[in-house]
Amino acid sequence: MAKKQAALREHPAPEFDEMSNEDEEAVCRRLKALRVEQGLTLDALANLSGFTKGYLSRIENGGKAPPIASLARIARALGQSLSYFFLDDVSSASARLDESKVSVVHKWERKPVARGASAFGYDYVSLAHKRADKLMDPFVFTFPESVDVDQFFQHSGEEFIYVLSGRVAFEVVLNGVTRSYTLEDGDSIYFDSSLPHRGHSIGGEAQAMVVMQGAAGDDDD
Repeated sequence: MAKKQAALREHPAPEFDEMSNEDEEAVCRRLKALRVEQGLTLDALANLSGFTKGYLSRIENGGKAPPIASLARIARALGQSLSYFFLDDVSSASARLDESKVSVVHKWERKPVARGASAFGYDYVSLAHKRADKLMDPFVFTFPESVDVDQFFQHSGEEFIYVLSGRVAFEVVLNGVTRSYTLEDGDSIYFDSSLPHRGHSIGGEAQAMVVMQGAAGDDDD
């Protein structure tokens, strides 16, 4: 194990762009396999999730993972948590049991799970992909420089964002009124994620640690 970790340090994981296609494709394969395993057609999953058959087909066959909130909505329709799509394959039952109790992800083991998040420009790197059945889903999140004027995100539960670098313009719709917040490195925001929300960077790249409630909910995006 020590030799393997030393080798990984000497030869770190590929850059984000090199890993993203493979990891996104893995998410899409897992989605299709789960749907087929449950005996659901694309039409049936469309009815359960609220997305169109065409949109779901593009995810499964195009190899591009949807935004996290959309994936959470699909996961709920399939009776799974969001984390199901990011788990590493573990070969033995004992290893799975160990990872369910203590899961360490070194920086060279981080897993990019969505590069660009379709057309929305949000990038996610999972920080706890080794653990199943967790109550939280933590990510390193890179904000886009701009967002679609009409696009907000919603998913059940709660969300915590801690800005690691850069500046972020973050919006939350509360009682029909859009409230705007400027967050800088070291700032944080905790909110009910069923409220419509979105954010973008100001003046260059901005990254944050994002922690979402593990159970997928009724999402809208």
